[in-house]
Amino acid sequence: MSRSRRTAPHGKRAPGASGKASPERWAGWTGSRRSGRWLDGAPLSPWWGIKAGDRGAKLASPPYSRAVRHGYAKWTCKNRETWQMLGPLFQEVPAIMRSSHAYLLFIATLLTSVGYGATFLLTMHFRALGGSEIETGITLSGAMVGTLVGVPLVGWFANRLGAARMAAVGAALVAAGYVGLAWISAVAPTIVVAGFFIGLGWGTFFLAGPMSLSVRVTDSDRGFWFTRYGAFQMGGIGLSPIVATGLIDHLGLTTAQAFEVVAASTALAALMLVIFEIIASYDRQAAAVASRGNWVAALPSIARTKALYPIVMVGLGACVFSGVLTFQTSLVEGTGLAASTYFAAYALTVVATRFTLAPIVNRANGDRASIILLITMCVGIAVVFGLGYGVAVQIASAILLGVGYGLVYSLIQTQAVNDAPVEHRNAALTWFVIAYFVGIFGFPTLGAWLIVHAGLPWFVAAILAFGLAELALAFARQGGGLIFRRPRAEVSG
Repeated sequence: MSRSRRTAPHGKRAPGASGKASPERWAGWTGSRRSGRWLDGAPLSPWWGIKAGDRGAKLASPPYSRAVRHGYAKWTCKNRETWQMLGPLFQEVPAIMRSSHAYLLFIATLLTSVGYGATFLLTMHFRALGGSEIETGITLSGAMVGTLVGVPLVGWFANRLGAARMAAVGAALVAAGYVGLAWISAVAPTIVVAGFFIGLGWGTFFLAGPMSLSVRVTDSDRGFWFTRYGAFQMGGIGLSPIVATGLIDHLGLTTAQAFEVVAASTALAALMLVIFEIIASYDRQAAAVASRGNWVAALPSIARTKALYPIVMVGLGACVFSGVLTFQTSLVEGTGLAASTYFAAYALTVVATRFTLAPIVNRANGDRASIILLITMCVGIAVVFGLGYGVAVQIASAILLGVGYGLVYSLIQTQAVNDAPVEHRNAALTWFVIAYFVGIFGFPTLGAWLIVHAGLPWFVAAILAFGLAELALAFARQGGGLIFRRPRAEVSG
């Protein structure tokens, strides 16, 4: 480590600063001056460090270091042995993210999520062109392929380009896809290409967005920021079809013009994400450590930690989410209810609870909170059996699902990142998103078959089974067991 001038705070001369060798070993502090925290969240004075005599090295109170770059405080140590012994304990932590920077990301997230929510209008659009649900399926199949292509690209290139820039690329691709859909005058094979661009962009953004946030916050604050990020994301997804339908019904826009509005919003989001990458600084070395290695090769290491639980759980939860919302029209058929009522109640519940209940959830024990939320989600699924009793039951189901699934998603997302090895955290987030998209796009195929060949009761029972399976994994995670044990040599080493 480099030598630093020994200057104590407030102009006081530090002991042993005469230039001669001092018997005391100095080590600077590592906390952020803004946050005033150690890595584990314990309080830290922004001027003085800690004694470590019990660890074999006598540390005097270190002087204040002025080597502050990008919101981080560097610390120096004059003795190599001290550094080798204590260095791993004194890693840098980021400063508290500025609210202005955070909400720039959040608004961009909301605008990009409008692109995903607008997929609910595909059938309406193709019917206006003389098509049907078949064209919707073709477009979404292209989107599924694009999504599974976009996620690995983020895993490979996020560290090179910056996660926020990758998210901006994703938003721009979503815009290109909707422009392609808006400018076609008749149903054509090119719709699958437009769907591919939408899926490629959404898959890229869906992973790169949380990554760009994760590298700028501390472990202790990650749940707080993920919760708010998820609120804006779900707000965009849930409110998009409602707003777009309003534009069509009340302003007389065609679906093509509505898609042009969606493309404009995602293009604006891309610009905002580029600005966010520039102005919201972060520790690039720490980000490089988090994204080190191949995300595919990292799976065995991740599988031997508790991070595997939330990765599997999010896939099961995505089956619940896609099943209830994608087939809401089929669920309310013949009941006199409107699917838009469910969408509105669900979206408003998710946004409201993430701003009101999220602080309580973040302070609670994560394992216990996830169990309570998943029980709430399963009750909401069970209520679906009673949709025939009226709109009050429909709204109750939407609220219960919004509270349970809406809050547990950001909670297990935080667990997936924090439980993974530091060098594989981006890889863990990559697998988390892949599992999510497998559930989102994989279950509808099974769900459609169940509805046609077995009936709605069996379809709802299958959704409930996936929810109960996720709840069982939450209980297993609380028990502390690992799905895959570490090899004996690795444990002993």
